[in-house]
Amino acid sequence: MGLPFDQVEELRLYQQTLLQDGLKDMLDHNKFLDCVLKVKGKEFPCHRLVLAACSPYFRAMFLSDMEESKKREVSLEDVDPDVMGKILHYIYTSELEITEQNVQDIFSVANMFQIPSIFTVCVSFLQKRLCLSNCLAIFRLGLMLDCARLAVAARDFICDRFALVSRDEEFYQLSPDELIAIISSDSLNIEKEETVFEVVMKWVGTKDHESRQKALPVIFESIRFRLMPNDYIKDHVEKHATVKSSPELLKKLQMVKDAQKGKFTVVKKKKVKKSNEKQAKDNVVNGVVDEEEDTEEDALPGILNDTMRFGMFLQDLIFMVSDSGAVAYDPTANECYFASLSTQIPKNHVSLVTKENQIFIVGGLYYNEDSKEDPMSSYFLQYDHLDADWLGMPPLPSPRCLFGLGEAENSIFVVGGKELKEGEKTLDSVLCYDRLSFKWGEADSLPYAVYGHAVVSHKDLVYVIGGKGSDKKCLKKMCVYDPSKFEWKELAPMKTARSLFGATVHKDKIYVAAGVTDSGLTNSVEVYDIATNKWDAFTEFPQERSSVSLVSLAGVLYLLGGFATVETESGELVPTELNDVWRYDEEQKKWEGVLREIQYASGATFLPVRLNVLRLMKM
Repeated sequence: MGLPFDQVEELRLYQQTLLQDGLKDMLDHNKFLDCVLKVKGKEFPCHRLVLAACSPYFRAMFLSDMEESKKREVSLEDVDPDVMGKILHYIYTSELEITEQNVQDIFSVANMFQIPSIFTVCVSFLQKRLCLSNCLAIFRLGLMLDCARLAVAARDFICDRFALVSRDEEFYQLSPDELIAIISSDSLNIEKEETVFEVVMKWVGTKDHESRQKALPVIFESIRFRLMPNDYIKDHVEKHATVKSSPELLKKLQMVKDAQKGKFTVVKKKKVKKSNEKQAKDNVVNGVVDEEEDTEEDALPGILNDTMRFGMFLQDLIFMVSDSGAVAYDPTANECYFASLSTQIPKNHVSLVTKENQIFIVGGLYYNEDSKEDPMSSYFLQYDHLDADWLGMPPLPSPRCLFGLGEAENSIFVVGGKELKEGEKTLDSVLCYDRLSFKWGEADSLPYAVYGHAVVSHKDLVYVIGGKGSDKKCLKKMCVYDPSKFEWKELAPMKTARSLFGATVHKDKIYVAAGVTDSGLTNSVEVYDIATNKWDAFTEFPQERSSVSLVSLAGVLYLLGGFATVETESGELVPTELNDVWRYDEEQKKWEGVLREIQYASGATFLPVRLNVLRLMKM
């Protein structure tokens, strides 16, 4: 009867350790040494048997008829002595110190000596450290060393972040084959195929224009022109100087235009027949192998590929962020998608989506150990679309509540609010986060202190509307900040002074709805024409509420949630949180209910976003 598996495994590991420790001890005490590796003047005594057992490269060398197989000394070129020392240390101890500085050198040497265990460790190390600054280098390294696992991992990383990676100068140093390996991928995270064409033409013009121009006919096979509007092909592709001067490229584009009209060009593609051994024997006639000719099949040329890219599955969704996580709601299909589960999100926060579709939240209290003078800060988080998680950003140095968030010119502005300190001072200060330097700073102060106001952004301007002043009275005021001029300017005031209301930009106008007035709740709605600096009354909401959210999504205006005074069964009037969804019908000029109660909306902030539903889990 055999030993139990666990016991067998324990014995095997014990024997491996014993053997390895014994070999290392013999190396350290210069016992049975029969080989010296000479690397750029440095000598490494070792055992042939150990090298041959761990490396097919050395095994082939020592078993061959080459001179090296008989010599005690073996000279190695193109190897760094420090790297060689680490490789030998690993062979004798299974210990390997890999850093970002030495991983590529160790990787290359492990590949040369054919040591798969080191190769695998290096691949895993590089995969875990893929980032925007190294993904192209790792991609090229994977191709150079013929490591499909690493090359594919890096390519997928690049495809996911194509818009950012294609801005890097290093991207335009790719060879034609490297470029094709990326742009031919279905997983390219782009909304429009036009992006691929524009990147390719920029690549052509960056350097070696003549040789790159010759590669264009092959590269064009990886651009999916059938996913582009006909007008774009006519006005931008065909009229491009490089394309216009190439009859071969124009011929390919004609194939695309014919396909759009239903006339498809078909090419012949060889189809290799795979025959088994029995079939091969059956094909022997009179002692001679009767070889079957490769058959041909009809296929569409690559330029007619119309498979949608991964990034083309973006949908307009309402993003709901609460302290329990984030959920995306599709009001058209009335479906919810799970976006993230996080305990980091503070209960009292303000959220913002930028024009680049980046999602940020600010709020809560955070103890910042790095700031000894004033350790209390607020959380600042960014939503990672790719990993469906929240990334910690530099904390807001001055914690506050009832503030507003705006964005302009690569900056995020935290406007006004109340100090989260004794006295709760009303603030006129504005903090600015520079998204390029990743640092917080101060911007020009507001003309007046305010809290409970609304902040919206439009065309790199930040608008501040309503709220309450230091005297706790509601304000009609409205002002705008122009970061390019570093100045605030007062605009026409609202018709109704209010605070804790909903506000959004919808079709180049600013809408405000409901809120708190000095006399109680209101259901009034106003619209501000940015072009004329004028406020007008708008269709009233059916119920008086505070803290509602207004969202403009895909050309439709939505109102969500808020608090209303609701009469209980006993006749008592109680402030009650509502989690419903309303939509404004522009034809009938009225508000209509979409959903009586939406799950996960309690205590949430709402944003209009575009997310890839293929990354989200339907609830």
